[in-house]
Amino acid sequence: MEYRQLGRSGLKVSLHALGTMNFAGTGMFEKVGSLDNAEASRLVDVALEHGVNLIDTSNVYSTGRSETAVGEILKGRSSQILVGTKVRFTMGPGPNEVGLSRFHIIEQCEASLRRLQRDRIDIYYLHQWDGSTPVEETMEALDTLVKQGKVRYVACSNFSAWHIMKCLMASERHNLQRFVCQQIHYTVEAREAEYELIPLALDQGVAVQVWSPIAGGLLSGKFRRNAPPPDMSRHLNAWNEPPIRDENRLYDIIDALVTIGEARGVSAAQVALAWLAGRAGVANIIVGARTEAQLKDNLTAAALKLTAEERARIDAVSLLPLIYPYWHQNSTAASRLGAADLSLHAPHLARAKPRM
Repeated sequence: MEYRQLGRSGLKVSLHALGTMNFAGTGMFEKVGSLDNAEASRLVDVALEHGVNLIDTSNVYSTGRSETAVGEILKGRSSQILVGTKVRFTMGPGPNEVGLSRFHIIEQCEASLRRLQRDRIDIYYLHQWDGSTPVEETMEALDTLVKQGKVRYVACSNFSAWHIMKCLMASERHNLQRFVCQQIHYTVEAREAEYELIPLALDQGVAVQVWSPIAGGLLSGKFRRNAPPPDMSRHLNAWNEPPIRDENRLYDIIDALVTIGEARGVSAAQVALAWLAGRAGVANIIVGARTEAQLKDNLTAAALKLTAEERARIDAVSLLPLIYPYWHQNSTAASRLGAADLSLHAPHLARAKPRM
């Protein structure tokens, strides 16, 4: 297993982390899966055997049941196993049981610690933006938790780039803890993060962690053009993430992943994961599974390195067009672009000559 530095921190995390959304799944999360503690514990065993050192969960996953399962499973295990959890979504009927207020963050941190049976949370994420709470209040609450020893590092998830910059500015201005990473959706099919979030990661040192890296199984190679979806797919159970806006493009991407995988003797899922591992800014990829076989297949991808030719074949069917202002920058500012800019522009510049 490869270990990568998490942003500007000194913390090293395994290339792959174990996702636990399907641990003790109930309600809407049961659509993703519902592993009992014995099944979930075996997945944790497999992950640790492969060198994984980060377990990812959230207070909202089955209203705390995932955290409770993680706490039970990790009881008595090494303190070197890192645990990340999150706060933001609704946890009860009260008006203050949602959001990123000081009240909700601190209350939910303490509740998560009880469920996890731990004295600290290693990485504490803001799970979604809250435009109703001043960022200064939110970042001060996180800073307080770090100073109290209840949280080691702070992070965000599903923020826009300008949201992250607003928080970073508040951290710098008031000498508060800053985000070490952002947990985002990013796949070979969903490359929108390349417009803003990846350049921000490189420029500001906010590492990228990827959730749902094979798009809820869509990129596993089991979904094929003009064929029925596999049994037990979350996409048969009205789970609407990620949204697919162009099915032909999706199947072109799947065809490329399958073809490369067959030539290399690996699964399409491994190719999709290896593609992510080689992308700029990516520190960590969160993988989940229903079975040991699925998890082992995903974790084996840590050893797979794609060639430049294979990456070019994937780009040919997946690269997104430049939206404004990027198409304008591409044609008029190419000689003055920095490294973060080029994470987006480089493949497009290779195809066109700049005017200025």
